[in-house]
Amino acid sequence: MNKYDFDTVISRRKSESIKWSRYPEDVLPLWVADMDFPSPPVVAEAINKRSAHPFFGYAGEDKPLIETICKWVADRHAWKIEPEWVVLMPGVVTGVNWTAQTFVKPDEGLCFHTPVYPPFFRISECSCANKIEIPMVVRNGQYQIDFDKFESSISPSVKLFVLCNPHNPVGRVFSRIELERINEICVKNNIVVCSDEIHADLVFSGNRHIPMASISESAAQNTITLMAPSKTFNIPGLHFSFAIIPNQKHRESMEASRKGVIGCPTMLANEAVRAVYSYGADWLDELLVYLEANCDFLVDFLKVHLPEIKMIKPEGTYLAWLDCRKLDLLPDPFHFFLNKANVALNDGFAFGENGKGFVRLNFGCPRSILVDALVRMAEAVRSEE
Repeated sequence: MNKYDFDTVISRRKSESIKWSRYPEDVLPLWVADMDFPSPPVVAEAINKRSAHPFFGYAGEDKPLIETICKWVADRHAWKIEPEWVVLMPGVVTGVNWTAQTFVKPDEGLCFHTPVYPPFFRISECSCANKIEIPMVVRNGQYQIDFDKFESSISPSVKLFVLCNPHNPVGRVFSRIELERINEICVKNNIVVCSDEIHADLVFSGNRHIPMASISESAAQNTITLMAPSKTFNIPGLHFSFAIIPNQKHRESMEASRKGVIGCPTMLANEAVRAVYSYGADWLDELLVYLEANCDFLVDFLKVHLPEIKMIKPEGTYLAWLDCRKLDLLPDPFHFFLNKANVALNDGFAFGENGKGFVRLNFGCPRSILVDALVRMAEAVRSEE
């Protein structure tokens, strides 16, 4: 018997949720990567307990919290990290930009594979770097890295490669062989790797997340790993994440460039994270079962009711990348489903030019919400025939 309830729908309309306030009330929002499940009960318990103390001054170094993070990474990802490698920060997007500003000088370059999480495209704007977009390819029914294209796209000016693993939006969980090849290319070309692993804990059965920096000593010394509990436990509004930086010189460079710019998480966020990393594993295990069942339902629904929409089942994340190109929806799939079905998704074009004709759907919600959205989408498509 399950301990946690992921089926009950709890209204978020008046909770200052960006997900539920951007569109009119008759629109179902399945867009931003924010799940519609309550966070584990230990989150509120920890925050309420700390809030009972009437002082909220500056927080000092929290060594026990760092030890808790190290234990979580070891237990969930078989990677033993040292406490001194861990650097706290308020968000992974902040961390990616921070890394770029540390290691890429103006007019130097950074690269990443597309389609990809939209903030990656804005990294170059913050760091004044030149961005190189390298399209992934679909082979054998799965998105893969075109390593020949990867190598040929690199010039001596490229100083940073930004990896997204597990990948948003296509849901790939890259294999050890793929990670080893990435490391080989980057080390050979003196390119630092910034590995966005925010979805590391959200991996489905038959797959295992391998931290990029854990594959070898050379990868460890060349990789800035960014992780967070925000997607895992649905607490993005608490603004807590961390970097794992084994290379001391890299760590010192990052610390030097953060001064006056990059702050630390709040003490309330610290307490919440201590709680979920200490007592949230059983909640996460049940969540993963529910998410994978939602994913399977989505796959089956599309095959029966919307066979023109193609979806490669993700290996991780709670995000589905839907190829709507065969339907030729006007003016594009995002606006079609928003205007005709009252369902808000993410426009695939925001993930790169090779995302045109796609939408991203967040299935991290109670099944009834997912069913409602899919039925609306199917009826809208059929009404156009």
